[in-house]
Amino acid sequence: MDKDKKNHVAHCLVLAYPAQGHINPMLQFSKRLVHRGVKITLVSTVSIWNVIGNLNLNSSIEVESISDGYDNGGLAAAESLEIYKDTFWRVGPQTLAELLDKLASTCNPVDCVIYDAFLPWALDVAKKFGILGAVYFTQPCSVQNIYFHAYQKYIELPLSQAEYLLPGLPKLSASELPSFLYKYGSFPGYFDIVVNQFSNIDKVDWILANTFYELEKEVVDWLVKIWPLKTIGPTVPSMFLDKRLQDDKDYGVSIHNQNIEACINWLNDKPKRSVVYVSFGSMAGLSEEQTEEVGWGLRDSGRYFIWVVRAIDQGKLSREFVDTLDKGLIVTWCPQLQVLTHEAVACFVTHCGWNSTLEALSLGVPMIAMPQWTDQITNAKHIMDVWQVGLKAVADEKEIVRRETIKHCINEIMETEKGNEIKKNVIKWMNLAKNSIDEGGSSDKNIAEFVAKLS
Repeated sequence: MDKDKKNHVAHCLVLAYPAQGHINPMLQFSKRLVHRGVKITLVSTVSIWNVIGNLNLNSSIEVESISDGYDNGGLAAAESLEIYKDTFWRVGPQTLAELLDKLASTCNPVDCVIYDAFLPWALDVAKKFGILGAVYFTQPCSVQNIYFHAYQKYIELPLSQAEYLLPGLPKLSASELPSFLYKYGSFPGYFDIVVNQFSNIDKVDWILANTFYELEKEVVDWLVKIWPLKTIGPTVPSMFLDKRLQDDKDYGVSIHNQNIEACINWLNDKPKRSVVYVSFGSMAGLSEEQTEEVGWGLRDSGRYFIWVVRAIDQGKLSREFVDTLDKGLIVTWCPQLQVLTHEAVACFVTHCGWNSTLEALSLGVPMIAMPQWTDQITNAKHIMDVWQVGLKAVADEKEIVRRETIKHCINEIMETEKGNEIKKNVIKWMNLAKNSIDEGGSSDKNIAEFVAKLS
């Protein structure tokens, strides 16, 4: 018996919410676990695996699927997000239980289910099987703290105060809280998902957060008093950080065909720190008016720029703008990590999604924050006022960031003393990010401790 225990390889089932921005950070953490001898089975829905254009995984990682009830289309096939959620929350637990049953009959059954915080029912399923459960936060601890206070009803909804002071956080105006709270009722399905992440958190064995201790020290110090929390980020491919995982140069999952050569060849011809990189992520598009303002703001800045505009949004670009595009490259997608590390890139105009924010911090690129919704608004507050690694492009009363504002922010980052201070700050955070995940760093120690307890 003791010999069997000694030879046993810890096996984690890693369950990701079916979106690229959720799968990739969990996959990166999985690679760290594999490096330490843990067996990984990566799981998401049939529907998302059907649309992944590029699945490039470590050979040690096995892939399985569960159903969300919409195997031939996922969320896009549902009548609404609310109906999709209700169906997924009903079908998902059944098919996860079937998968755990199947894996239980193998020579290496599952010891721990690591699940996306958006899918709290996974913990209930794991516990029925007598399996350990670890919840994985794909969003920053600052934002999770806000949602937790909303779940506990410490934040009254709809919002009734002008300002909020929560433990471990800077003072936040109501408009700096995540959009699902500030614009209460705007996306009821997503509101239910983010707030109910905590419905059974008192039963969880570990909480794993995609951040690093030094970045969110105050809020982490508060949360560890109430939760078994461990910071394990940033979950950026190792070759951009500590370089201990050989050949870990990309995330491994992409739903887009990437224009790698076109982007990099174009950048190779540009002077150092001369290019503005612009991307607003894969989830939400800009309005036609906002797209127009971004385009003219970039052109009026007189800088080189590379701008990612989703295929479905290309029609929002005016013919006049496209015809006068002499210093810009517009692509439908690009290899963001390779672009951000390119010496030609000077700054990043971003929607402030958490993955993009961590990448820019980890790679030392100043940001111009143009948040759109969800946690991006709170992330932008931290980018500008807490970490001081960027500027916020402030919108007008119509919630449009005007071309003059965009041009001003670009010039301020690239030409002024304030821009130089921002560049120094982001290099400081870059070094702290690398140190945290390198051998003996805060995140590295937490990962080692997690694996030791699993084994």
